[in-house]
Amino acid sequence: MTSHTHSTYKFCPLCAGELVLRLQMSEERLTCLNCGWVHYEDPKVAAGILVLRHSEVSPTNEVLLVRRTMEPYIRQWSIPAGFVNAFEDPQAAAVRECREETGLVVHIVSLFDVLYGREHPRGADILLVYRADVIGGKLAAADDADQAAWFLLDNLPSLAFENTRKIFEKLLKSSQ
Repeated sequence: MTSHTHSTYKFCPLCAGELVLRLQMSEERLTCLNCGWVHYEDPKVAAGILVLRHSEVSPTNEVLLVRRTMEPYIRQWSIPAGFVNAFEDPQAAAVRECREETGLVVHIVSLFDVLYGREHPRGADILLVYRADVIGGKLAAADDADQAAWFLLDNLPSLAFENTRKIFEKLLKSSQ
């Protein structure tokens, strides 16, 4: 049996006892030798916003993107997105992240996609992508984005993340 844990914890958060891998609920999990506490590693969840608008200069739509200021993929572009906080509604997290990174207030229209797969050690395991419309605010990059801009769907900049590319592949397929 292989362990799925990526944690490097050595001591129990309840009693400071030693943690060792033990079979728990059909998987190896870190377990406290002293009190029996079991570490269940939860997935990291992120939420993002896909905002499109009609282009005045092209027959294709434009999409709202932000340029990252942090590694990995620094200075590459992605949809506005970020982690869902504990006890936070994922839709509210997506709206919050969009406002924090772009200055725009959006209204969610629908769930566009659910993507799975951690691309880097600090990344999300699950990405919920919502379609949204802008209802207010003024475009101004902030938080962990140094630029926010509209791009023609047929002329996208260098994209961060495989999941970002998957979003646009699905979008192009659905518009054909």
